[in-house]
This record gives sequence, C-alpha cells and structure tokens, in this order.
Amino acid sequence: MRKQMKSQLQLLLRSTLGMALCAVAIPAVSENVPTFRGNPEHSGIYDAAGVPALNGVKWTFKVAGRLIASPTVDGSTVYIGSTAGVFYAVDRETGGAKWKFAAKARVASTAAVANGMVYFGAYDGNFYAVDAASGLLKWKFATEGEHRYAATHLHGSQPVKEVMPDVFDCYLSSPVVWSGAVYFGSGDGNIYALDATSGALKWKFKAGDVVHASPAIADGKVYIGSWDSNFYALDAVTGKEVWRFKTGEDPDIHNQVGIQSSAAVVDGVVYFGCRDSHLYALDAKTGEKKWAYGTKGSWVIASPAVRNGKVYFATSDSGMVFALDAKNGDVIFSLNLQRWPSFSSPAIAGDVLYEGSSSGRLNAVDLANRKVAWSFETDAAKKNGPAYTKADGSPNYEAAFDGDFYDDMIVGHYRMMAVGPILSSPVVVDKVVYFGGTDGILYALD
Repeated sequence: MRKQMKSQLQLLLRSTLGMALCAVAIPAVSENVPTFRGNPEHSGIYDAAGVPALNGVKWTFKVAGRLIASPTVDGSTVYIGSTAGVFYAVDRETGGAKWKFAAKARVASTAAVANGMVYFGAYDGNFYAVDAASGLLKWKFATEGEHRYAATHLHGSQPVKEVMPDVFDCYLSSPVVWSGAVYFGSGDGNIYALDATSGALKWKFKAGDVVHASPAIADGKVYIGSWDSNFYALDAVTGKEVWRFKTGEDPDIHNQVGIQSSAAVVDGVVYFGCRDSHLYALDAKTGEKKWAYGTKGSWVIASPAVRNGKVYFATSDSGMVFALDAKNGDVIFSLNLQRWPSFSSPAIAGDVLYEGSSSGRLNAVDLANRKVAWSFETDAAKKNGPAYTKADGSPNYEAAFDGDFYDDMIVGHYRMMAVGPILSSPVVVDKVVYFGGTDGILYALD
C-alpha cells in the first residue's frame, strides 16, 4: 500500500509541478505588433536591442492579485490584466498608472491593441474592447461561458470518478487582430471572429473541448489548438475548417493530452507544443506532420519562438530550453534550468532569448555562447524560494504536496505559487524587458 501511494504521489508530483504552477525567420519590421508573441504569426521575435547585460530594474508596478497574462506594449503604454479582475494601463517610461478598468473577473488573457482599442478576455465569459487612451468600455461580447478543462482522475488524483478542473489550465486565449476582425478561443469550446470595431459576431467554430490556446494568423488562416487534442487550421474569413491534426490521448488520468501552447507559423510551417509531451511541426497548407520532437513525458506549454532556421521552446517537468533544427527537429543544443518548469514562452531579441521560470526567475540565454547570460529573481522568489528549493537548486515538491487527493494538488499548487513563478511571457521593446510575476508585480528590466 505504501509503495502504491508513493507511486501515486510521484505521478502527481511529476504531473503537477512539472507544470507547477499555456527555416527562415519572418522578416523584422520597424515596430513589433502589440499582440501576444509580437506578431500575428506568433514567431516570438522582437525587433529590439534588448538587455544582453542586466543593469537593473527600471521600474516595478504592483497590481491587485497575480499576473498570469503577459504585458502588451504599444507606444508609451504597457497594458496588462490581473487575477483580481483589474486591467491596467501603465506608463512605459515611469511605471506610473495611467488608468485601470474593472472587469470584475480574473484576466488571464494577454491583450491585443489595434486602432485605438485594447482587446482581452476574462473569466466572466465576456470579451472586452476598451478605449486605449481612456480605459472606457467600447463594447463587450458574451461567449457561452468560461471554464477550465476538467476530467476524472486528473493527473492520477483521487477520487477516481470525480470530475476535476485542471489548475494548470491557467491561461485564457489571447486575441489577435487581423483584417478588421479580432480572433480568440473560449472555454465554451468555440473559436470566435468578431468585428473589431463593433464586436458583432462574424463567425464561430465549435471545437470538441476548451480552447485556451491563442490563435496565430498567417496567409489568411487561423491556427489554433484545443483541449480536445486536435489542432485546427480555419479560413480566417469564413471560419470553415481547412484541416485538423490529431495529437495524443490519455483517457485514464488525462495528463498527457491537450494543447495549451499557441502556434508559431514561419516559412510555411506551423510549430506548436502539446501536453502529450511533443513539439510538432506541420505543413501549414495541408496539416501533414513534418516531424515531432518527444520530450520524454514533459509537457510543452510554452509557445515556441522561431528564427533563422531554429525553433526554441521550453518544457515543464524537465525544466529544459531546447533549440531544434526547424527542418528536421534535430537538437542543436539544450540547457537545463534546474528542473524548474516553464510555462512562459521564450522571447528573442538580438542574440538573447528571455525565458520565465516557475522558480521565479527570468533567465536570459546568450544564443551565441549557449549559456545563461544573467538571471533575475522576483521579489517572491527571493523571499519564499528557499522553502521550496532543494540543495541542488531543483524544486522541493515534497514540501508542497501532501498526497494524491485532489485537494492536496490544489493546496500544493498554491504553496508553490508563493515562489512567484513567472507564467507571463516576456516582451522586449527597445532596451527593456517587460514581464509579470505571480507576486503581482509588473517588472521592467534594463
């Protein structure tokens, strides 16, 4: 019995805190598009000098609640929403508040900014458009309702027959604006296209389960995955399915299933990660698999970054950062970040890759030398990290998780949140890196 319980606990720890806590490059443009991952194709590449050597903290901004969403930078303003249901506009130079909007429900959707409006979703099931200058509501659209992915015996938790919402389904879909429409997925299982000016429904497409991945758009197609284990390509104008690709299933404990990662579409290939522990490369026109890289049981929640024939991505349980050959998926190099999971998606500017970790650290990787150039700890990581860190620097899950009952998973998850994990993806503009921490602080580093 003890051996069985130990085995179950090990499965729970591996599955949960492994997540503890969603070629040729696209030519650089003079400005990054203010949307998740820097452009509609979600390549994760920023045309900026970045911070190859860390000078310090330019400013910090404290919010109510936690920051799970990523910042969006447009002009002189940084936009971000919090788990307390407040959406903020922050002065990019000083870190002072410009305005705030009360959504009154958790905001875990990274905003898109276009034509003087800011778009984002919230857990009240509404999709919002607010005035970028004033924060006044322009319109809101009611979906059929938000909820997280849920399943029985989730990650091996007890009771076996109880339907459990997945605490690691932590992001909402982040919108993208294209050709007068705004696109996003929803927990109601739909993918929506709305008129960006009025909020009127243009079309919706029904997937088989929750859609919290963020849509990428390239060549008139919407690319997005779902918790139903399918990855879809849709016609951006009509919403009709062009093709779908089936990823892995896990019918017992529902651990190795579902697509949280958002795709990157570069040079006719779609790259995305999956909870079935693979990074996939598909032909953008046909959906045919070009290759798949297996991570030996570690989820790929982070969205990949693609540049100069290389695909960069991070893993959950194993805490790795990989660089793969974009043509065949061969490993070019990898770095071990002490087995701390990463949900944050890598951003690349110049020769540096920026990656957030559940350890509460932002790591800057020198791509030329293939090593960490510098690392920054959040305030929470400095304060609470030692209590949940082993002597070798790896996570001390045993200190957080008491057993394999579902309630133990919830409690353990929130204990680890005290470390201040960086679930937010970094954004690089000029010589500054912006990101949010679950300690409720928006950081600007230079």
